[in-house]
This record gives sequence, C-alpha cells and structure tokens, in this order.
Amino acid sequence: MDDLTIHAMLSNTVKRFGDRRSLGHKKGEGYDYLTYTELMDVIQRLRRGFHQLGLNRGDRLAILSENRVEWALCDLTAQSMGVVTVPIYPTLPSNQIHYIVRDSGSKILVVSDEKQYLKTASLLKEVETLDKIVVMDPPPHNDAIILKELMEDGATSDPGDEFFSEMERAIRPDDDATIIYTSGTTGEPKGVCLSHRALLHTAKAATSLIHLDETDVFLSFLPLCHIVERVAGHYLPLYIGAQIIYSEGVFAIAGELANLKPTVFLCVPRLYENMREKILEGVSKLPESQQKMFHHALNLGYRKTESLQKGKGLNPVVSLEHHLADRLILRKVREKATGGRTRFFVSGGAPLNPRTCAFFQALGVDILEGYGLTEFPVISVNRPGRIRSGSVGEPLPDIEVRISEEGEILARGPSRMRCYLGLDQETNAAIDAERWFHTGDIGKLDSNGYLYITDRIKDIIVLANGKKVAPQPIEAMLKESPLIAETVLLGDEQNSITALILPSFDTLTDWANKFHVNYKDLHELVTNSEVKRLYKQEIDMLSDCLADFERIKRFVLLETPFTIETGELTPTLKVKRKVIAEKYSELIKSM
Repeated sequence: MDDLTIHAMLSNTVKRFGDRRSLGHKKGEGYDYLTYTELMDVIQRLRRGFHQLGLNRGDRLAILSENRVEWALCDLTAQSMGVVTVPIYPTLPSNQIHYIVRDSGSKILVVSDEKQYLKTASLLKEVETLDKIVVMDPPPHNDAIILKELMEDGATSDPGDEFFSEMERAIRPDDDATIIYTSGTTGEPKGVCLSHRALLHTAKAATSLIHLDETDVFLSFLPLCHIVERVAGHYLPLYIGAQIIYSEGVFAIAGELANLKPTVFLCVPRLYENMREKILEGVSKLPESQQKMFHHALNLGYRKTESLQKGKGLNPVVSLEHHLADRLILRKVREKATGGRTRFFVSGGAPLNPRTCAFFQALGVDILEGYGLTEFPVISVNRPGRIRSGSVGEPLPDIEVRISEEGEILARGPSRMRCYLGLDQETNAAIDAERWFHTGDIGKLDSNGYLYITDRIKDIIVLANGKKVAPQPIEAMLKESPLIAETVLLGDEQNSITALILPSFDTLTDWANKFHVNYKDLHELVTNSEVKRLYKQEIDMLSDCLADFERIKRFVLLETPFTIETGELTPTLKVKRKVIAEKYSELIKSM
C-alpha cells in the first residue's frame, strides 16, 4: 500500500472484485450502478478522450461539480494519467472559482451543468493556462465539450495500450495527486498539494483498525471536494471494493438513509444534530405512554454507554432490560432513522457536540469523531467500542502527535501535505525542520493517548486587559440550548466579550406564541424586550461555570441565518469569523 498510486490501488480492486458494484446513483425511480470492471472500462475510454484534448502528466484538471458518478470518473481518470485534480466547491461564487483556476494553473475545467458553465465560460479568455471547458450535462451551447461525447470519442481513439501502460508506470506514490484549496476562513485560500501516498494513507490505516470489506455500502453526502469525504468516502471504499452511492442532497438524505440502508456514513456535526432533533421531535408527537417507553429505553442506552466507557459491564438485570428495550423500541427508531444497517457514523470538519454523540450511542449507533485538516487528512479518530466523548480519538497508525509548549497540536506522518502551492514562506511556517506540521489548533493529549481540541490559535480572543478567551468551547456550550442555533463570540481589544446570536427560530416562535408575544416579522421578534430578556437568562444560566472575563456582557440577536451563499459559512458549514465581523460591524460597534 505504501508504494501504490491511486490507479494501482484501483487496478488491484478491479482484479479482486470486478463483478461487484462500485458506483451508484439515482436514475428515475431506481438506482443505476457500475461494476468495478465497468468502472475501469469507462476510465480507459475517458483518458483517451482527455489525451485527445491535450491533457498530459503533470497537468491540472479542475472539477467544479456536486457529488456524482462523473466527478469520481474524472478524478480516477486523471489519477491514471498522472494528472493533478483541483476540486472546486460548486457553491463558491465566481470570483473564488476564478482565483482557484488561475492560481492552480488548470489546463482543463470540468463543470457539472449549464449554471456552472455560465459562471466559468469567461475563464477561457481570462486564464492563460486554461484550454478547454468540459460539461457533464449538455448545455445549449454549440462550443461546449460534452463529457459523454468525450468518452465516446475515447472508445474509437487508441494511441496503444503500451502508451498508457508507460503513463501508469511513470506515476510515483509521492507525486502530487491533487491540489485542494483551503476554505479561506482566515484569508485567501491556499492550494494544498497532496500526494497519492498522502491520500491513500487513511484507507490503509482505517482497515488496520476497523473491520471494513467489500460488503460495506457508503452513502456519499459530504462534498467530494472536502478532504474527509475524498479520503474516507471515496478512496477508502474503492480500496476495499465496497459500494458508493451518491446522495441527491440534504433534502433527500433522510429517505436515502432509510431506504438505501448504508453501513457507513460520513458527515459534519450539524447534520447529526439535526437528525437528533428530528428524532426527538417525532417522539414528542407520540402518545404520552409511548414517549415514556422511548425515554426509558434511551436512558438504559445511556447507562450502557457510561458503563462501557468506564470499562465495566451492566449488571445482569439492567443488561436484560436494555436488550429487551433495544429489541422492542430502539431498533425500530434506528431502522427508521438510519436504515438499520449502519455500523457507525463518522463525524469531522467541526467539533461534535458531546450530547449528540452520547444520544446516538445510547440509540445504538456509534459516531466516530475524528480530526484532520486539508493539509493533513485524518490525524486521529475514535474507534468503535473505544469512544471518548469530547475527544477526537487516538492518532492513526504511522501518525505522530505532540503538543508544543504553547499548547499547539503538532503532527507528522505520511499523509501530511507536501507544500502550499507557490507559497514557500507559508509552507516553511507550517512545516518545521523536523517535519512537524503546525496545525494552528490548541489541544491536549490525555494519559490514554486521546486527543482533545480546545480551540484555534487564530480564533483566540485577546481582551483589552490581556486576558485570553477561547471562543469555541463557549460557543459549543451555548449551542446546547434549544433556543440557540449559532453564536459567534467577539471581543478582541475590547473590555469584555460580546456575541452575535442566531436563534433557533422554531423553538423561539413556539415560545413566543405560547406566551402571546406580539410580533409581525422576525425583526420585531429578535428586538422584542421580552425575547431579549429570555436570551439573557438563558446565557447567564449556561455561563455559571465561566470565569467573569469569559462571560458574555452584551449580545445581539440576528434575524438572518448564516449561509454558504452569503459568505458567512464555508462549504463545510464552518463559520467565517472575519466575514461575519465585517458584515455586522455596525451592530458590533453598537454593543
């Protein structure tokens, strides 16, 4: 595995599991699948088509698309040619797409549909390196190159098997396989160069820790542009010969989980939190006797989880009671919510609320929270049966982790990035002379080797009196309130901490209607004096454990949710503090 390229890995899988399903997607009322043999056949045809367009080893192929079979085909074809892929989130605005295509020096850009084509057509004139734009879904433009036609052309064009065999042999494990751009939460995105070896390390490490095989079914929901989905939801299942089915998106996910019955699912914490809320909302509509039965069963699940974490077993009576409760109640809830075959969820990209983790464990589904960065995919992860709530688990095999004197998490190992594209100074600042990567995250290792993240160095708030406040733990604590959907703490060079708070409007409007609060719209609701009093009481109650300088002295309730489209969230739903601080600067000044 250490000496494999991505194409060599896939070739091994095709030899072992050629007749098994590889990639699947919704088609009409059912699903269409490619076997591993068919997948390789398409790759061989498509690379002949790309070769005709002038794509050669070392060139950059940008992919601007949602998750779909064609995304995987373009990536895997590029890897068979020694071409470097540049994934771009389809939700990004035109100016950021232009920046990435130009900065990466991409030669060909593949886009999903007419919407993305219209966002990028001008790049052919504006970016010197860009030669062609290829479209997956045919747009009404005569000059567009259609991906399907490129595959058909490749079926009739063959420079010879030996030509492509030599091309494959020339690719080395330490060659760049992809350039992934950081989300830009603290400035301009940087191109992260990752090798074949770096991208395949997670597959090797995961299969040494967790039983995974060709019978597993992965539901691909996180963007393939995201490093976690790329290594753990794309290359990992291809490595073991498993099946990947592409989700149709957030509005379809509940039905897909129930009907497709995946065994493994990766996502960001926000979706798991929403799932928990939906399950509890559904239970709240049941007759009171059934509600009591569910909560009693769930409490037994909590007791079992707590006992396991302490290394103890349940006493026989409680164990039998839990077994019956699971069989009669919890299993039915799992089947409705997850399909009933899910062995575990995987969470990454942002901190997972310990309450959510404990809820699903009690329900009978482990959430394995992990930790990694674009520059260093999957540094650590919790293992089934060895979960420590609040931690991001133990480092993967071959990954070393230590904490610097300043409290920063440092890591080194085979999955670390090679460099930031064209940014020597930034690369040298991130990777020291001993090859340690400086993550920018503050954390700790406990005596059992579990890693805990406490905050981002760049997010630390320094008050005017020099006191330092780590905002993330406080924000996570506040979001445990059913009244609060999101919160952003501020206070650099100020006398005290202030906050922008986005209410959970379903909960707030229910409260307002119950207590006859008069309002015409959301603006009137969030500025209502009774509502402000309610939130102050909630914040004060949750802040009991905080030092005085950490407490929120002033806050403003927002009426508009943060979104990717308006720029406050990254494509993986992380808050862009700098953007929010600029957008709400007048409100912040008023505090």
